[in-house]
Amino acid sequence: MSEIIKQTPENLIAELKDLINQARNRVASTVNAELTMLYWQIGLRIRTEILNNERAEYGKQIVATVSQQLTEEFGKGFERKNIFRMMQFAELFPDTEIVASLMRQLSWTHFIQLLPLKDELKRNFYAEMCRFERWSTRTLAKKIDSMLFERTAISRKPE
Repeated sequence: MSEIIKQTPENLIAELKDLINQARNRVASTVNAELTMLYWQIGLRIRTEILNNERAEYGKQIVATVSQQLTEEFGKGFERKNIFRMMQFAELFPDTEIVASLMRQLSWTHFIQLLPLKDELKRNFYAEMCRFERWSTRTLAKKIDSMLFERTAISRKPE
């Protein structure tokens, strides 16, 4: 007959805290993934449906209007600068399947750090390293600043 082991209050509290923290992490991850996909969809819609994939001068006015209306209703996350980031995000990551795959491991802040990288191979390298190594945004910034990509063989022989 097996003995029933009573948990101490300390052990129970520690386990409950762990459960709460795990649930919070899953919720934060889900929220981040949804926001990232939302930002990509907003950027894509503006680029394709309003600007017809062009950067016309009138596009700046449209973005300003869209931004103003969204900011009034949803807050500063939709300021003009952020709308342009969303459009750039959709331009640089045009494949919805790739975005869907990456958004599970990368935050919007990761993507913001990747956007200034003009070289697609370099951008994809850092995105994959972030995903595979689970880099924080701080680590990503350090790796970019230390020119990790340039120091690897892949930058010299992309094929």
